[in-house]
Amino acid sequence: MTTATLTAPAHAAPARTASRRKRFNPLVWLVILIVAGFSLGPVLYAILGGFRTNAQLAADPAGMPDPWVWDNYARVLADGRFWTYGLNSLAIALLTTALVVICGLMAAYPLSRYRFRGREALYMVFVLGLLFPATVAVIPLFIIISRDLGMSNTWFGVALPQAAFALPMTIVILRPFLQQIPAEIEEAASIDGAGRITVFWRMMLPLSGPGLVTVGVLAFVNSWNAYLLPLLLLQGDMRTLPLGVADYSTQYSSDTAGVFAFTSLSMVPAMIFFLAMQRRIVGGLSGAVKG
Repeated sequence: MTTATLTAPAHAAPARTASRRKRFNPLVWLVILIVAGFSLGPVLYAILGGFRTNAQLAADPAGMPDPWVWDNYARVLADGRFWTYGLNSLAIALLTTALVVICGLMAAYPLSRYRFRGREALYMVFVLGLLFPATVAVIPLFIIISRDLGMSNTWFGVALPQAAFALPMTIVILRPFLQQIPAEIEEAASIDGAGRITVFWRMMLPLSGPGLVTVGVLAFVNSWNAYLLPLLLLQGDMRTLPLGVADYSTQYSSDTAGVFAFTSLSMVPAMIFFLAMQRRIVGGLSGAVKG
């Protein structure tokens, strides 16, 4: 018995080494590094470019800041338009996220938990919505929002169509996630006298938290980076940060370092929010895939 105990680790060590070798694939890591370089390269270049002067950028475009200059970022932060555009982006992103989470959950719940005629056909309508680009609906959207609803140049006028275009992806993610929740939970609640609305708010809503966080973060980031709909529906001081970047780069086209600083500060909130919630996003998407 002692011999078996002593020899077991000796056999286990080569197995662990072999498994580590199988997990480590140089080609896969090379591809990952190349993709990461193409993704992060422009972002890092813009952030570092904001710490340089225009003369440094002209003399050595690929160089590091020497010395580091903080005036570009300070000038952008002192500009009142930056904070106005930021407030508009934040308000529209929060409204869009709230609409997407609430409406998406209320649509995905019956499509996943109830059985009725035409359920799969209705679900396929939302799936086909993934193939419908927003650019196709630009003119009808402008007519409906500005003339029929009278919500042109308002936060809600942009948040409403953004949420509508985000609903297909939201339902596709939430439906398999909700299907994983055991039916016994609903049955036990029904035996205790809980109605469908009570089951939905008291039980299904808390249990679907990881999926809701996933769709909420995706909706927030997509709304923050949206350009087409705000360009179409917003004017003046109601414009968002992506539009502010375009305005700033047009007005100060010769100030390349300042444009880099404005662009970098516009990206920072969405990047921090996404990186802080990435584990929850992966968890929610994993649940959707398992379903």
